[in-house]
Amino acid sequence: MSAPFENKPVIGFTCGDVNGIGIELLIKTLSDSRMPDLCTPVIFANNKVINFYRKSLPENNLNFTTIKETGRYNNKQLNLFNCWEEDVNITPGILNEIGGKYAIKSLTAAVEALKDGKISGLVTAPIHKKNIQSADFNFTGHTPYLKSVFGAADVAMFMIAENMRVALLTEHVAVKDIAQHISREKIVSKLHVINNSLKRDFGINKPRIAVLALNPHAGDEGLIGKEEEEIIKPAVKDAKQRDVFCFGPYSADAFFARGQHEKFDGVLALYHDQGLIPFKSLSIGEGVNYTAGLPAVRTSPDHGVAFDIAGKGIADETSFREAIYRCIDIINTRREYDEQYKNPLKKMSSTVVANSIDQKISDIPE
Repeated sequence: MSAPFENKPVIGFTCGDVNGIGIELLIKTLSDSRMPDLCTPVIFANNKVINFYRKSLPENNLNFTTIKETGRYNNKQLNLFNCWEEDVNITPGILNEIGGKYAIKSLTAAVEALKDGKISGLVTAPIHKKNIQSADFNFTGHTPYLKSVFGAADVAMFMIAENMRVALLTEHVAVKDIAQHISREKIVSKLHVINNSLKRDFGINKPRIAVLALNPHAGDEGLIGKEEEEIIKPAVKDAKQRDVFCFGPYSADAFFARGQHEKFDGVLALYHDQGLIPFKSLSIGEGVNYTAGLPAVRTSPDHGVAFDIAGKGIADETSFREAIYRCIDIINTRREYDEQYKNPLKKMSSTVVANSIDQKISDIPE
C-alpha cells in the first residue's frame, strides 16, 4: 500500500450497528499509532459508545480528540465527532431498533461530511439490513443509499482483493427473482461503471472484464435457459462496441475453478452468491467492498455485523484494516489519474507504456 505522508487524506468512519462488531473493529484498527501517518481518521459516533467497548479491549491504546464540527481536525490524532449526545443502551449481539437507529445517525452524518468535502473518503462499519428500515431510511444497504444520496446514474458493489475484483449486477435480490432483474441495458450500464472504475480508481489503462453466465454451463446454447443467448451475449457485444474490453458469458463454476479470474482485471457476477462465494473463498479474509461509480470513495469490510461474537473482543479486524488501506489507495490513484488527464504530456506517456503492455497480452480466453 502506498503511504501518502504528504497531503494525507481525511478518512471518515461510521460505527455501524452499535450492538455488532463495528466499534470493536474501529478500536482495534485505529489504536495503531501508525494510522495517523497514513490519514487523518474521523469517527462519526459518540464517545460513550466508544468507551463502552474500550473496556472489553484492555490492551487497546486508543486516544482521540473530540471535535464539535467537521473540517476542524487534529491531523496527528484520531478525531471523534459526536453524532448524538444522549445515552444509548448497548446490548452486544442483540438485533434491536436501537442498533439500527444509531447506525443510521452515524452514517447520515458521515455521508453529509463526505458530500460537503469535509472528509476525503469513507469507511463504513457493518449494518444490519432489517433494523435500519424506517420511514426516513428505506434502503437495503449502503450501496443503494449512497447511489441515491449522490444522485449517481449507476453504481456497482465491487468486491476487491489482491487476487481478484468481482462486481455484482444484482445485489440483495431473492434467488427466485434474479432472472427478472437481468437485462441487456443493466449489464451494459454496469460494465461501463466497472470499466471506468478500473481506469480511474485502480490505474488500469485498458481493463479486461469477464461476464459470468446466469444458468449452469452458460445455458448450453439455450438448452438450460435462454438468458445467455437472448440477453447476456448481446449485452457483451453492445459493451464492446462502446469501447469496453469485455468477454463472456462464462460458466461460473468452471471460471473460478480453472483460475480464469486471474486473467481479468474485473469480473461481473450476475447475482450475490455467484460472486461472493468464490470471492470470500479465494480472497483469504482480506476482501473489501467498494462502491464503484460514486464521485466519492467509500469502502467497507466484506462481512456483516457478526452478532454471535459481538462484545467478546475476538473479532478479526483484517478486512476492516484492508478497507482503510484501499480507501487511501483509491483516493490517491484517482488524484493521480485526474492530474494525468489535466496534463497531455503525462497522458501521452502513460498511453504509450500501456499500449506496449497490451501488445503482450495473448492469453485472454474467448
